Amino acid sequence: MNTALIPEEIVQIGESLIRFVDQEIAPIEAENRALLSSDRTIYDEQGRFTPAIEALKRRVRMKSAEAGFYTMFGPEEIGGGGLGPVAAVYLNVLLSAHCGPGRTLIHPVVIPSPFTNGLSPVLTALDPSLQDRYLPPLGSGDKTLCFGLSEPDAGSDIFNMKTRAVKDGDEWVITGSKQWITNGPYADYAMIFAITDQDLFAARKGGITGFFVDTSWPGFKVVSTIPIMGNLGAEIGILSFDGLRVPDSHRLGELHQGLKVALRGVNNGRLGLSATCIGMARWALVQALEYAKVRRTFGQPIGEHQAVQILLADSASDIYSAETMLVDCALKLERGEKALAETSMVKQHCTDAANRVFDRCMQVHGGMGLTNELRLEAGYRFTRSMRIPDGTSEIQRRTVARELLVNGVNF
Repeated sequence: MNTALIPEEIVQIGESLIRFVDQEIAPIEAENRALLSSDRTIYDEQGRFTPAIEALKRRVRMKSAEAGFYTMFGPEEIGGGGLGPVAAVYLNVLLSAHCGPGRTLIHPVVIPSPFTNGLSPVLTALDPSLQDRYLPPLGSGDKTLCFGLSEPDAGSDIFNMKTRAVKDGDEWVITGSKQWITNGPYADYAMIFAITDQDLFAARKGGITGFFVDTSWPGFKVVSTIPIMGNLGAEIGILSFDGLRVPDSHRLGELHQGLKVALRGVNNGRLGLSATCIGMARWALVQALEYAKVRRTFGQPIGEHQAVQILLADSASDIYSAETMLVDCALKLERGEKALAETSMVKQHCTDAANRVFDRCMQVHGGMGLTNELRLEAGYRFTRSMRIPDGTSEIQRRTVARELLVNGVNF
C-alpha cells in the first residue's frame, strides 16, 4: 500500500506489528504446527475450537494486549489506543498482506474485530460503575466478547427481530435467539440486543435496547456452531435465551435506543474487514506472481502467456482501486465526514474484488491452487464469506443508490 497519505507514526506502528508477529507469534505457530495444520485437530466433534486451540488464542491475545496492539483501536475513554480509520485501514492491510489467510492465531486474534472482542466501541455505553469490573479482563485478552444482533430472520432487516426483554423489577428477562454470532460459542460476555417497546419497534422509531450479559448466567445457552464453506468447525454460532435475567444496571445506553448503540464503530468495523480482505488479496497476488515466474509450460514461464498476464493485471487493478478507496474513505471519516455512501462502496467493492483476486490467483496456479498446501483456497473461502456479514454486497449497493438519489454524486 502507498504510504504517502499514512502518518509516519502509523507506519512505525505497522513495522512494530509485523516484528511482533514474526518474533512472538510465528514461534508459537511453529511449536504447535501439528495442532494447527488441520481442521481435525483445530475443532472438536461438535465443531468448536478444542481447549488447546482456545488456550493458544488466549495466549496470543494476551501477548498482543501486552504489546499494545490488541486494544489500539479501542476508544480512549475506555482505555483503548484510540487509533482512527486511517490506522485501521493501513494496519489491517499490512498484517493480512504479510500473513495471508488460514493462520488461526493471527486473524482476528492479534487485532480483534471492533464488534466482537477487545474494547469494542459499544462498551462506551456500559454503565461507568461496571467498567472497572469488566473492561480490564477484556482489554487484557483474558476474557472475550460477542455482539448479538443478528437473528434467523433478522440479518440485513433488523426490524424482523424477535428477541424480547421484559422488565421485572430491577431486572430484564430476555427470551429469544441470535444467529451468525461471531465468537458466540466461546465468549465470556455478550452484548445482546432485544425489543423492549413493541410499539416503538413496530413504528421503526426505536424500541430496541442493548444489554451486557455474562454468558455463564442461567438462561444463556450456546446451541451450536455454524460451520461454513467446507470447514469442520466455526467461530460463529447460534445462541438462545430462555428466561435470561439481566440487571437493569447492565443495560447498554438509553432505554429503547439500542440500535444507535449497536451502530457505534460500524464504519471502522467495515473498513477493517474490507482492509483485511484486500491485504489478503495482495498476499495472493504476490504468490501468483512468484509462481508465474518459475512455472514453465511450452518452453517458457507461464507469466509470458497473455492469458496469465491478464489474470495478474486485473488482480493488480482490483487491489489498487480498492486500496485507493479505502484510504480516501478513511480520511473522510477521520475528518468527521459522514461518508455513508463511501463506506458502503468500500465494503462492497473490497470484499467482491478480493474474492475475484483469489479466484484469479488460484487459476494462475492451476491444480496446485486448489490444494490446502498453498492456502489460496482458504483465502478464497474467507473472502467469499466476507461478502455477506456487516451488510451484504447487495445491501451496500442499495445504501449507495439511496444516498445518490437523495444527495447526488458527492463522493
